[in-house]
Amino acid sequence: MIDVIHYPLFIITAVTLNLYPGPDTLYILSRSTTQGRAAGVASALGISSGCVIHALLGALGLAAVVMASATAYQMIKWAGAAYLVYLGLTMIWTRSESASHAKPKRQSPGRIYVQGVITCVLNPKVALFFLALIPQFIAPGAAHPGLSFLALGLTFVATSTLWSLILAVAAGALHRRLTGGSGAIRLRRLGGGLLVGLGARLAFSD
Repeated sequence: MIDVIHYPLFIITAVTLNLYPGPDTLYILSRSTTQGRAAGVASALGISSGCVIHALLGALGLAAVVMASATAYQMIKWAGAAYLVYLGLTMIWTRSESASHAKPKRQSPGRIYVQGVITCVLNPKVALFFLALIPQFIAPGAAHPGLSFLALGLTFVATSTLWSLILAVAAGALHRRLTGGSGAIRLRRLGGGLLVGLGARLAFSD
């Protein structure tokens, strides 16, 4: 049995938070504008899959255990930051190395999807966000709090996925207009620099 309270309010809260441009939004926009619609959609689905994993861990209580350990939290945070910086530098380096060729080698949507999953899973702030928000909408004395946590977590993921896909498709259309010649090189470097910046932001955040 799912013991959820104020469910309509939770949905309104989830949609409102989704509309706020956070790191995941910037990540998806970076992928879409620099690598096209397919890359943006793959990134959005990867981020959403990572959020599902966070929801599952939160429902099982593992996320709370990790958050209680300062060492574990810092290790995961630094791993996530390093991965984002790696992805950003790879985008910058690959494009600059291939600037003299007709076309750079494109990553497959499957690989970009996996990168999105890893990026989200290695961001402990997603788990912290779920732990801070979701319990407020679980009934006191719930018989199955884990199941209720999972239901609310998946609700949030569903709303965020829809918004992320809209952003990916819209930004992908912008990609077709901006790519070509030196403009494509600058755009890709800008996207890589954005990912490096997101990594630095995660690394030095509280």
